[in-house]
Amino acid sequence: MNIILLGPPGAGKGTQARKLVEERDMVQLSTGDMLRAARTSGTEMGKRVAAVMDRGELVTDEIVIGLIREQLESNGSAGGYIFDGFPRTLAQADALGELLRDMGENLDHVIEMQVDDQALVARITARSTCGSCGEVFNDITKPIPADGKCSKCGGSDFQRRADDNEESLRTRLLAYYKQTSPLIGYYHAKGDLVSVDGLGGMDEVADSIAKALA
Repeated sequence: MNIILLGPPGAGKGTQARKLVEERDMVQLSTGDMLRAARTSGTEMGKRVAAVMDRGELVTDEIVIGLIREQLESNGSAGGYIFDGFPRTLAQADALGELLRDMGENLDHVIEMQVDDQALVARITARSTCGSCGEVFNDITKPIPADGKCSKCGGSDFQRRADDNEESLRTRLLAYYKQTSPLIGYYHAKGDLVSVDGLGGMDEVADSIAKALA
């Protein structure tokens, strides 16, 4: 099963992707992770990525699609793939669809995690991340354990993203609505879209996604 998780920054896509990886043996294809890995890989594609990033330029859609192709070819997964951070635009959605068809794969579901902007701002400005394993905590809904140690890995290095503030988040939300939200209509028209409430508890949202994937 191959799926896309759609939603604005802070909607919880990363958290739900990790649960799907653990519970369904899926592979999470994160654009950011792939670019960082490629940059140090020494492959021809990696050299292209490094050259672009070193110039301070944006990596082209062609390169990202190439990286995704490499992952699909090398990381066979019985559980399928979660596309995280890609596609972001209609052109990228078309390119991904063409790639999947070329490789004999299908896009089975697109899950839109719906959120209220005000509630999202409140959630994100209270967010901390474990610097060791990436587990996400929240002052309101999932506070850091009283002993100051990560409940997943036992680490004690908790960090807040510099852009997890109201001004930066609203800028990121505007960019999302301008660039990525058209994908909602695109996938709805194709019959692939299912919407879930992204503001429930972590397990509640996971249950909604499980029902959508059933």
